[in-house]
Amino acid sequence: MKKIFLLIATIAISSFTAFSQDQDPKAKSILDDLSKITKAYKTITSEYIFTILNKDKKQTEKQTGKVQVKGVKFKLDIPGNTIVCDGKTIWAHNKDANEVTIKNFDSNNEDQLNPSKIFTMYETGYKYKYEKEEKVGSAICHVITLYPSVKPEKKKFHTVKIYVDKTKKQIAKLVMLMKDGTTQSYDIKTFKANAEIADVVFVFDLKPFKADQVTDERDL
Repeated sequence: MKKIFLLIATIAISSFTAFSQDQDPKAKSILDDLSKITKAYKTITSEYIFTILNKDKKQTEKQTGKVQVKGVKFKLDIPGNTIVCDGKTIWAHNKDANEVTIKNFDSNNEDQLNPSKIFTMYETGYKYKYEKEEKVGSAICHVITLYPSVKPEKKKFHTVKIYVDKTKKQIAKLVMLMKDGTTQSYDIKTFKANAEIADVVFVFDLKPFKADQVTDERDL
């Protein structure tokens, strides 16, 4: 679970800014289109597979999950945990311990879990280069390599590869090359945009829990 949180938190970069002139123009054009299309979506629902390979490229972990996003609101379901955020408050439910932790949510905090920015992770703090076309499943994808340009020494990874579906202009896959030699991949299995999602989905129901099962860390 912590490794999935690390992946999401690490790539959750803030708002879109202008790219510097030394960026690859082909990659820039593709990412500009991707950003425009993604930001036009009212909601996103996606199922994914998260995989970790060790230095010998042998699989050490594989988990599935689902994320629902509506503006700054999100709900993330992964094995053993559910994370819900209404844009102001974030609830983390550890199903194994049957405990809930509540915190204030800050969309500008790069260290805080924020799946609402997964699909625009490339926007700020990276240099990028167009690599090639590659098939992912049945889709032909552009492969663009990203290199952190803001405090790279503090990142746990040195390279990110983003796979963009040529036809759908959506992210199909993310691969992170970590400084410890491991590889973390994030494969988008389903992607649905603009489906109706009620706001109640992004509010966690505390009624079934006793007081000693809830830890409230909010600054009220």
